[in-house]
Amino acid sequence: MKFVLRKLRLAVHLLVGVWIVARRFPRASAGERMAMNRAWSLEMLRLAGMKLVVHNDDARLDAGVLVVGNHVSWIDIYVINAWRPTPFVSKAEIRKWPVVGWLAHQLGTVFVQREKRSDAKRIMHELADRLLAGEMMFVFPEGTTSDGVSLLPFHANMFQAAVSASCPVQPVCLMYEDARGLQTTAPAYIGEMSLNDSLDALLRGGPVTAHLYVCSPLAPGADRRLLASEAQAAVQAALERMRGAPAVVMDTPVVQPVTSSSRNSPA
Repeated sequence: MKFVLRKLRLAVHLLVGVWIVARRFPRASAGERMAMNRAWSLEMLRLAGMKLVVHNDDARLDAGVLVVGNHVSWIDIYVINAWRPTPFVSKAEIRKWPVVGWLAHQLGTVFVQREKRSDAKRIMHELADRLLAGEMMFVFPEGTTSDGVSLLPFHANMFQAAVSASCPVQPVCLMYEDARGLQTTAPAYIGEMSLNDSLDALLRGGPVTAHLYVCSPLAPGADRRLLASEAQAAVQAALERMRGAPAVVMDTPVVQPVTSSSRNSPA
């Protein structure tokens, strides 16, 4: 019964997000929208039994930057938005997801049909234009999710946007940890799992801490493949550091508290 109630609360929270985006966003400034998005995402994590710890946040850039990171789960998006709301590049299928797809569209997500080379080129040009305008964009260069234990190869295509816009790339690393302080694959959304299967695994997995490590920015350079390789190396190093080092010797984290005060904030 308690498990069902938790899922119901998450569903209600999604609907609250729809209402806020539809009714409050049109009258809000960009800064107010960002604050509402972040507060709603923090509450989403709380309802999912998760807290967020951010490491090395002093390295963060807040404008005109392509942010890239490893991809473990659908909840990665809410972890990123709880840290610093950023529009995403996402596979086109998500646009069709009930509620979640609509919210993603309203929050500036760029949807790409990865199997179509012409669409990838279109998205690359759109990203470059938005980066030149001073926006931030987030890309998962692995192109799909993994269990989070190891990285998949970073595809270089979307890095061309940073090269074309001459803007920096900021790698970030996501790692999920269980109550014992060990890396967990409970949030992973992989293989033949359905979204509901993944949600059930997350909720049944007990309390989870989402660790997000902000790596130093990379200069764009002129070679997207080299840039992709450097970003992957930075994320791999951050993953190994968070996984292998005791908390007492890691960089002092910025803990983003998940409290009930954000309950009525948006998506």
